[in-house]
Amino acid sequence: MSARPVLGCIADDFTGATDLANNLVRSGMRTVQTIGVPADAAAAIDADAIVVALKSRTLPAAQAVEQSLAALRWLQSQGVEQIYFKYCSTFDSTAQGNIGPVTDALLDALQGPGQGFTIVCPAFPENQRTVFKGHLFVGDQLLSDSGMREHPLTPMTDANLVRVMQAQTHRPVGLVSYDTVRLGSAAISERFAALQAQGVGVAVVDAITHADLMSIGKALARMPLVTAGSGIALGLAQNWPGCSLGAGTKAHALPAASGLRAVVSGSCSQATNAQVLHFRQQGHPAFAVDPLAIAAGDDVVALALAWARPLLAQGPVLIYATAESAAVQAVQAQLGVARAGALVEQTLSRIAVGLVDSGVQQLVVAGGETSGAVVQALGVQRMAIGPQIDPGVPWTAVQSAQWPDQTLHLALKSGNFGSADFFTKAFMLLQEPS
Repeated sequence: MSARPVLGCIADDFTGATDLANNLVRSGMRTVQTIGVPADAAAAIDADAIVVALKSRTLPAAQAVEQSLAALRWLQSQGVEQIYFKYCSTFDSTAQGNIGPVTDALLDALQGPGQGFTIVCPAFPENQRTVFKGHLFVGDQLLSDSGMREHPLTPMTDANLVRVMQAQTHRPVGLVSYDTVRLGSAAISERFAALQAQGVGVAVVDAITHADLMSIGKALARMPLVTAGSGIALGLAQNWPGCSLGAGTKAHALPAASGLRAVVSGSCSQATNAQVLHFRQQGHPAFAVDPLAIAAGDDVVALALAWARPLLAQGPVLIYATAESAAVQAVQAQLGVARAGALVEQTLSRIAVGLVDSGVQQLVVAGGETSGAVVQALGVQRMAIGPQIDPGVPWTAVQSAQWPDQTLHLALKSGNFGSADFFTKAFMLLQEPS
C-alpha cells in the first residue's frame, strides 16, 4: 500500500470524475474524490489516487485552463507521481477546446513550454467506446453519426480524433494505430519514442478491447501526464505494485442506505431520454420542468417540490428537464443556448436541495452539467466511491455541512451512460447487502 497518493487526477466534470474514481477503485486503488480544489494545500489525503472534480468542460477555455492548473498545483502539493486529465469518452469539446488548451497548459507546466509528450485515448470498450485508426466509435457508430452529433453544448460532428485534437492544440498530433497496440506494451512504448523523435507532442491511441487498455496502461508507466477517458485508468494500477491491487475488484462498501428516493435529470442525451421513458412506463411519478416557464418567472422549484413531497413515501420520483433534441433546439432558439442551460441547472439544483430537505437521502442525478450544479448546491466536498450501477457510474456516499447528521447516497450519471432501466436498477442495487 502506498504511503502517499501516487496518481493525481483532474476531471472536467463531476460525473466524469466519479466514472474515473469508479474505475480506479475497480482496479485496486484506494481513491478519494474531491469536489473542486481543496482550500487546504497542507491537508494530507490517505489514498492511492485523488480525483479532483471540476466543472470546466464547457467553460471558456481560459477559465478551464486556470482551474486545471490550480488543480495541478494542489495535486503536486500532495506529492503525486503522475497526472491524469480526464475528459468524456465521447470527447465532448468544441473547435476551441477545452481538451486541447488544458492539455497544452498541463504539459507546459509539467515539462516546459512547447515541450513534453502525452496521449489522447477516450476508449472505454466496456461502455462501447472504442478508437480505431484514430476514429472514435460509440457502439457500432462513428461518433459523428451518434446522438452526440446533436449535443446541445458540444455537438461532435467529426469522429477523427487526430483532426479534432489538432484543431485544439499547438502541438503536432500523431497516431498509435491498432496495428501497434495489438502487439503489446513494448511496441506501444517504441511507437511513443518514435513519435517524440518526429516532434509529435500528442498521440491519439487506438483501443478496442480491455486487453488493449492494460497494454497501454503499462506503456504509460513513466509518462508525467496522461489524458484520457476513464477506461485507461483500468490499466494504470499495475504500475504501482505497492498499491492495494486487486483489493478493489469489488467496490468499497458504503454505509447502509436509508431515507427517501428521487431522480433529478437534466441530460438530453439519447440514453437519458430512454431512461426517463422507461421510468415513466414503469408507472413511477415524473414531473417535467419547462425551461420556458422558468424564463417566464414561474416558481418551478416550488411547484416541483409541492408535487413531489406527497409522493416520496410511495417510492422514487423523477423530476426532469430531459427532452428530445428538437424540443431542446426550440427552447435554445428562444432563450439562447447559455441562458437555457443556466436556467435549467439552477432550477434543478435548487430542487435537489429541496428534495434533501424533504428527507431524500438516495438521489440519482443525470447529466454532467446538472450533476455539477447539484453537487455544488448540496455543498459536497468529498465523496466515498461505492458499488458500480452500470459501467462508469457508481453509488457514492457524501456528507454536507448543511446536513451534518445525514449520509447522502448520490449517483452522478453521465448523460450518455447507463441502460434503459438505470434509474430503477440503481435503487435496487443500493438495497442489496454489501
